[in-house]
Amino acid sequence: MAKKTGLISKGRYELKFRGTECLNCGHILDMSDKYCPNCSQANSTKKLTLKVFFDEFLSSLINYDSKLLKTLYALLLRPGRITKDYIEGKRISYTNPFRFLLSLAFLYFLMVTYNNQFDNLDRLAKEYDQKTGNDRIRVDLWNNKILADSAKIKQGTDKVLAKLDSAHVNTAEINEGIHELDSLGLLNFGSDDPNKDSIMLAEPKSYYESIKDEKGFAGLGNKIEFFTNMIRHDNLEDFGQANTKYGVPDNQNDKMAFNLASSIVKVVREPGSFINSTISKLPFVIFFFLPVFAVFIWLVYIRKKYTYTDHLIFSFHNQSLLFILLILSLIIDTIFDKSSAGIFLIIFGIYLYKAMRKFYGQGRFKTILKYLFLNTMFSVLALFAVIALFTGSIFTY
Repeated sequence: MAKKTGLISKGRYELKFRGTECLNCGHILDMSDKYCPNCSQANSTKKLTLKVFFDEFLSSLINYDSKLLKTLYALLLRPGRITKDYIEGKRISYTNPFRFLLSLAFLYFLMVTYNNQFDNLDRLAKEYDQKTGNDRIRVDLWNNKILADSAKIKQGTDKVLAKLDSAHVNTAEINEGIHELDSLGLLNFGSDDPNKDSIMLAEPKSYYESIKDEKGFAGLGNKIEFFTNMIRHDNLEDFGQANTKYGVPDNQNDKMAFNLASSIVKVVREPGSFINSTISKLPFVIFFFLPVFAVFIWLVYIRKKYTYTDHLIFSFHNQSLLFILLILSLIIDTIFDKSSAGIFLIIFGIYLYKAMRKFYGQGRFKTILKYLFLNTMFSVLALFAVIALFTGSIFTY
């Protein structure tokens, strides 16, 4: 077969190495096809050499860098324009907005957790736990002393009353006075001890018996409180131990209470690690949060020709710009030991207004009203998302 003009490329892309069937997907090819039109794999039957392998790697890297630079340029200097281009079909020049946002979110939260001082919280929590543990020992010793003294006082009182009674002394008024003192708690220091923790630790099995049949949120709360104290102060390690030591029945309600108590204790003992772990989940939360927020954008601009997906891409692009600015802020703060986040947030606020004006093409007054409404909804949704994340993390940590 004669060589066609313009079809010959160097190396493995020469015409003599072209095939008639894609080695990747099996699609039928013409000898003039440099790439498979079905899966985009190169049409070449030549074996890879080390040089070709690295050439292709560098080529794909440069191509990605080119897309990245164009995306960054459009995001930073052309508010709203990148979204217009993308939804109109000019996509090959830009990186995928979903993948780009995900990469920026991971990078930002990785930098946050690396530069934070949350690890110091673990040390402070450990010191506080040791201090409160020592204080608890002193309180328990004091409570035991009070109980012992109370018992001695009662024994002495009973003896005095017995002798007075044997001497035919009218003890009615004396008994009445003693009951008044007893009602004030002056003679009965241990019967209604306000320190529930001490009662739990002194007689954990009996205490649990008194709450094991309680139902609803109140019962669950009391059981969580019980298990929390046992884990912290009685070295309770797993639910099996609770069953053996305190007679806790093997049911889902008690297991749930124990697991929640265990998570709470772990959070209290390791607050820094907990915050780091929770922050690492934020990138995933964003991708559940933004689709919900895009519904409000769609409702606000419901008369526009754009689809829900178009609004979602617009929110992806703007959120990406926010992460870029926050990353720059972190870098500046690290180098110069200053707080610049406020300045970059103001820049983002101005950028967002311009992006809305450019993309949706409405006047200033309408854009300002919608800008204020959408930012309010964004703040409310973000607050709920963060609360839900931290609450869920506490119970699963």
